[in-house]
Amino acid sequence: MTKTMRAVVIREAGAPEVLRIEHRPLPVPNAEQVLIRVEAFGLNRSEMFTRQGHSPDVVFPRILGIEAAGVVAAAPGGQFDAGEKVATVMGGMGRDFDGGYAEYVCVPVGQVRSFRSPLTWHMLGALPEMLQTAWGALFRGLRLQRGERLLIRGGTTSIGLAAAAIAKAHGALIAATSRNPLSEAVVRGAGADHFLVDTGAVATAIRGLWDGGADKVLELIGTGTLVDSLAAVREPGIVCMAGMVGDRWSFADFAPMDVIPTGVSLTTYSGGVDDFMAMPFQSLIDQVESGTLPVRIGKVFKFDDIVEAHRLMESNQAGGKIVVLTQEPGSDL
Repeated sequence: MTKTMRAVVIREAGAPEVLRIEHRPLPVPNAEQVLIRVEAFGLNRSEMFTRQGHSPDVVFPRILGIEAAGVVAAAPGGQFDAGEKVATVMGGMGRDFDGGYAEYVCVPVGQVRSFRSPLTWHMLGALPEMLQTAWGALFRGLRLQRGERLLIRGGTTSIGLAAAAIAKAHGALIAATSRNPLSEAVVRGAGADHFLVDTGAVATAIRGLWDGGADKVLELIGTGTLVDSLAAVREPGIVCMAGMVGDRWSFADFAPMDVIPTGVSLTTYSGGVDDFMAMPFQSLIDQVESGTLPVRIGKVFKFDDIVEAHRLMESNQAGGKIVVLTQEPGSDL
């Protein structure tokens, strides 16, 4: 095994160009850690926000990346076998310690899931954080029940598409939105029963579609549409904010008594290691493999093209999950 690795390092906040590929010493795991040879990782907007300087608790230099998929390179404690396929998310990756934007990542053993799948790495790299967020938001945040009416705000995001497929399999009735009228086929293909063009105000249309409104709303756009999403729910519904495609972190003027309807609950979902470890990861991967859980890949980049990958994420034009492959074909441990 080589003693060094290539990693994407950020030394100061800024535009995508602040991401630089450097050679770093290979991490050495202890008995409570796993060294993973990263095959692929998905991009997440939280990494973009950190790169832009919106994560004051993150100390630079840092290797970003809150998720990774690959194979076990070393597990001194014997919890995993070398070569075993694994995935990891969150737990401080890319924030408190170096994350998945590298050829190798060293993480605590308690945040690693093994799996079996013949899927390609570009597909497997898209799954860990996306499935964790979609599953957790639906079943922990929204407590979604069979037969309920679910509105997905931000239906063409990678999480929105995954959530539609998971919720459909669970027996929910789904409406999903997009700002682009041409996205209807994509949204319906993921499992949505209804499609709405999102003008920023869809509550009236939802209440007309479903008497009284939706039972649950998965809000993936952010504060810009959250008030309208609250107006789209009937009592005793729930709105769960689990993403932010827009650029507004907070309300300029928030009056809870005015915007939260009586009997309607507002919650959030950010997910974490416990959620990742609790979700049915292998079952979801099997559904992706069988085609019953469609996953939309926006674009796959090579490791050297990380700057271009971040530019695409910032543009909101990916049309699905952005994945980066770290290993050159034929490379070995």
